[in-house]
Amino acid sequence: MRHLLEIDDLTPGELEHLCELALAPPESLGAPLAGRGVACVFTKPSARTRNSTEMAVVQLGGHPVYITNDEVGIDTRESAEDVGRTLACYHATICARVHDHRVLERMAALDLVPVVNLLSDAGHPLQAIADVITIRAELGSVKDRVVAYVGDANNVARSLALAVGYLGGEMRITSPPGYGFSATDADRLAAAGVPLVVAERPEDALRAADVVYTDTWTSMGQEAEREQRLRAFEGFSVDERLMGLAPAAIFLHCLPAHRGEEVAASVIDGGRSRVWPQAANRLASIRAVLAWLHQGS
Repeated sequence: MRHLLEIDDLTPGELEHLCELALAPPESLGAPLAGRGVACVFTKPSARTRNSTEMAVVQLGGHPVYITNDEVGIDTRESAEDVGRTLACYHATICARVHDHRVLERMAALDLVPVVNLLSDAGHPLQAIADVITIRAELGSVKDRVVAYVGDANNVARSLALAVGYLGGEMRITSPPGYGFSATDADRLAAAGVPLVVAERPEDALRAADVVYTDTWTSMGQEAEREQRLRAFEGFSVDERLMGLAPAAIFLHCLPAHRGEEVAASVIDGGRSRVWPQAANRLASIRAVLAWLHQGS
């Protein structure tokens, strides 16, 4: 039984294989989910994740069922384990977008059906796969490319660092004091064999980069910290001045974006932005993962 809770659940070779599946014509993947259901559990809402997941299941011949936390009440109405056992009675896979990564780990530990992380506080592996296939499509390869991430060292940044490192790229990250990777994060990256370059200033991270990436400074569930974060991240907005330090770079953002905060409108809406192909690749990402999990099943 295989699950995908984070990029390092894969080997580098398996990540390469998923990239190939993601870039393949959808019809070449067949219909491994024909006549089968996929539970799409959302304890927090989403636009790209819900739409891409449901359409991927349909393209693979299956039937997606969207389930909110009001319907299952994870750890209030029923334990995460009992929710997992129930859904496994009806579905070939459980895909879940949750606040607490441990919920995914507890469901996966049952080993009843594959569990896929659609987003948790610890990681966003499907976004990272979409990111690296976007880089491959735009630049030919991730290998030897420099990806500069500006902002909060959050779940998106962790998964991205693993994916970029697995594929032979260099990940640079620059964050305000107190918002960088924790020692635990650094240890996990090191254990996965992923080198990381930490820069104190955005200027140092972006110089001659191939890809410039940022994310919102205030994620869902952090709204009470918004004013504090706006002050802390002053000087970390990706604008034309910073992009000028990487004149050949493309710009990526996992969305939703806040123009005038983490990124200038002229950058995200400009000629070097690839955020919409990146968003479209979320469909390719989850489709590849589901096809891989159910090959031969």
